[in-house]
Amino acid sequence: MITLRQLEFALAVAKYKHFKRAAEECNISQSALSLGIAELEKQLDTQIFERNNKQVLITPIGEEILERATRIFAEVNDLVTRAQTHQTPLAYPMTIGIIPTIAPFLLPKVLPLLRQQFPQFQLNVVEDQTERLLEKVRYGAIDTAIIALPYNTDGLLSFEFWSETFLAVFAKDSKHANLSSINADELANSNLMLLGEGHCLTDHALSVCHLDKSRVKHAFSEASLHTLIQMAISGMGTTLVPQMAAGQVRQQTDNVSLVPLNEAGPHRRLAFVTRLNYARVDDVNLLGRLFAQGLHESELASAPAIADSESMTSAKPATEA
Repeated sequence: MITLRQLEFALAVAKYKHFKRAAEECNISQSALSLGIAELEKQLDTQIFERNNKQVLITPIGEEILERATRIFAEVNDLVTRAQTHQTPLAYPMTIGIIPTIAPFLLPKVLPLLRQQFPQFQLNVVEDQTERLLEKVRYGAIDTAIIALPYNTDGLLSFEFWSETFLAVFAKDSKHANLSSINADELANSNLMLLGEGHCLTDHALSVCHLDKSRVKHAFSEASLHTLIQMAISGMGTTLVPQMAAGQVRQQTDNVSLVPLNEAGPHRRLAFVTRLNYARVDDVNLLGRLFAQGLHESELASAPAIADSESMTSAKPATEA
């Protein structure tokens, strides 16, 4: 009978493509790990790895076995976690994936409230693009992820907790700075700068404005949203930011104007996603409520400073939608 420990050895080898580093992660000797892998392959009557003195390769059938082993480990971890947490909310650490166009604006608004109400809760954060985060959720590498909708989340649970609009960023001396709102044509003709392929903020922005990618003069595949904001503030064009970023952008400099889009909102919805059988689904729901509360309180606190922004009325908890 194969064991979970043997599967753990195989997954570590697959991760590092190196027996010594895999043994270190599993906290055993390299010879013991090799013996465990050999016994696993004997039990399965299948070769999982090809190895020599220079490299470790995974066989085609090994790829399928390791993919299933990953799912098995996720199921076992969920089972153990469910038994441990029982009725105590946020009693154990959780790893949350967040896309880069959300994390730096969301976390400062919600972490103080989370720390206040659950001071012992250990939160680990992984930043990545949406597609890779969803794969990590599916295979149990992370517990849950915060993404922007609309996005295909087939096979996963989704819990919406916030919705908001987009704002265009201009330097104060720009001819667009004093507009009460901006339409798609004006935006396309104002040297619109967006993130490159794989960033859902770009896809959502193009969809909201009904723009083809060919109308965007610059797409920055390696830049961050913070970089594009700085370029816009310097008068090099414009970019789009989510409503939750408004306060932080204004705090950076007085030389900025945030102009609402005249396209009907909300322009994106934020949601937690997790596996269908995830044991701590109640904790995910609780985090959604806490994050919505933190965002709402942050919007209320900053309202006097940005009362001139018509878009303030567009940001709201998803539970109120």
